[in-house]
Amino acid sequence: MLTDHKGKLIKKYISDYVVFDLETTGINCNCDDVIEISALKVIGSKVVDEFSTLVNPGISIPWRITQITGIDDAMVKDAPDFEKALTDFIEFVDDMVLVGHNICTFDLLFIYREANRIFDKIPGNDYVDTLSLSRMYLPELKSHRLGDLARHYDIDPSGAHRALADCHMTQKLYEALKNEMENPSEAAKAVKKCPRCGLVMKKRDGRFGPFWGCGGYPDCRYTENI
Repeated sequence: MLTDHKGKLIKKYISDYVVFDLETTGINCNCDDVIEISALKVIGSKVVDEFSTLVNPGISIPWRITQITGIDDAMVKDAPDFEKALTDFIEFVDDMVLVGHNICTFDLLFIYREANRIFDKIPGNDYVDTLSLSRMYLPELKSHRLGDLARHYDIDPSGAHRALADCHMTQKLYEALKNEMENPSEAAKAVKKCPRCGLVMKKRDGRFGPFWGCGGYPDCRYTENI
């Protein structure tokens, strides 16, 4: 669903959605490239379809990325470029809500950058970030990385750091978080939330001392004095 504006962040459970994940040549959304994109279509909380493709980034994949993902230059040699992959992905997603882990500050930024370059528009789909949800409803956990959350819920982490495997983990995580959202713990109820966007507030250090800052920065810049 290509538009001129980003969709909105959803902070609740929905039963119909597309969970997606990217693998990339690095973590800089301004200059690194996508090497794999996968997605699962979920209807009524059940996976009904999947999409997955390697992507030829047009450059050599860094050795450290191959060590993490297992994806090397030979594997992507005959893969489509990202324009083709993104076109197929957008068609697969249509107007459904997107779900992913840390997509607010990572995956969606790659999608927006390339969609804007190729189509002069961006996907306007609303989206759910399971990282934000886990911080909100599982504040007692020290780490909210996907692998650590998978272990917390006894979700099989096999194949981690390949896009389709991470999609399956994220989908199971989102379904597990449904119970946390419907029955929040006392710790979750006590979490300080941004009055503007509803995301978790974090203690930060500034030039004039500590302050509360919204976890949705830079999209939300709400702050409070401590």
